[in-house]
Amino acid sequence: MAYKFTLEHVCKQSGARAGRIETTHGVIETPIFMPVGTQAAIKGGVQPRDLRDMNAQIILSNTYHLMLRPGSERIRDAGGLHKFMAWDRPILTDSGGFQVFSLSHKRKITDEGVVFRSHVDGSLHTLNAEEAIRLQENFGSDIAMAFDECPPAQADAETISRAMARTTAWLDRAIAARQRQDEVALYGIVQGGIRKELRTRHVEEICSRDGCEGFAIGGLSVGETITQMHDVCGHTASQMPQDKARYLMGVGTPLDLLVCIGHGIDQFDCVMPSRNGRHGKVFTHDGPLYIKNRFNYWDDRPLDPSCSCTVCQQFSRSYIRHLWTADEALGKQLIVMHNLAFYLQLTQGARQAIFEDRYADFSAQWQARLASARWRNLPPEPPKLDE
Repeated sequence: MAYKFTLEHVCKQSGARAGRIETTHGVIETPIFMPVGTQAAIKGGVQPRDLRDMNAQIILSNTYHLMLRPGSERIRDAGGLHKFMAWDRPILTDSGGFQVFSLSHKRKITDEGVVFRSHVDGSLHTLNAEEAIRLQENFGSDIAMAFDECPPAQADAETISRAMARTTAWLDRAIAARQRQDEVALYGIVQGGIRKELRTRHVEEICSRDGCEGFAIGGLSVGETITQMHDVCGHTASQMPQDKARYLMGVGTPLDLLVCIGHGIDQFDCVMPSRNGRHGKVFTHDGPLYIKNRFNYWDDRPLDPSCSCTVCQQFSRSYIRHLWTADEALGKQLIVMHNLAFYLQLTQGARQAIFEDRYADFSAQWQARLASARWRNLPPEPPKLDE
């Protein structure tokens, strides 16, 4: 098939991995961050050409939202999701499971699947293992996710075990339902909450399936502590196959990426850089910067002097703050573009450090800088006005 994962190097200092994923629409060099284009667009006005400029190699879109509008048949008839949104590089689509299970007051779960009402117009829909595969194959995704049940991290063992059993059964049904194996890869998802014994059991179940090209860790960053999330991620990843890609779903902060790359994770996605950017939070090498703060009025430095993105090469904090206070859409767009580029530069730097067998040092230096960054984004003294 078009999909192929190659493990290129494991850092001698840590468990960090560098790999290469080949797909119909291009090559992905891991570790990689995947910008989230929920409804076939990156929120904040970021266009495909902007993503290409920052060397985004793959993006993620959301099956739940796209099945409701414009519908998978419309996307299929338009030539697939790549052509529909004018993005010629790889796309991963989730199964819609997380979104459906978050609609607690609008859905009913059975072993067959989920019946739910649309948040858009209240219409009734069914989503199950087979339908999730059909939808994603209509989209022409490069990587499709199997339908799974994601329980709350702190749920009791019985609830989590029931979700695991359904997720395993649904994966077997998804594998049997595949029609486009030569074009659309399939990842199975490991659940288990924060209980290590359940994670171990589910890794054995899910990762024994030959019909998957890769595997994901689901059910984290859903209410547990950061320490628990990092610990469970490391425990789970260490038991996953070496020759298959490992994807940590929905995570996270720059710190999360640094820690979990060290645990051997290859792929990440999170709405954090775009969502925070739309609310004025800027990720920088010197910790967070809040563009709304008054002192940015005088600051002619770029958002992040250590960043090489097109935003930091052209615009000042003062200008972007002016756009923000003037309610110009360009202000939010520039911050989102920078935040995405920052995440991509972080994973690109991690990849280089892995090949040079210095990832542990790279991660420690980054973490120390972020931990001590509280005051480093303060501006120079404002100019004294003539009396």
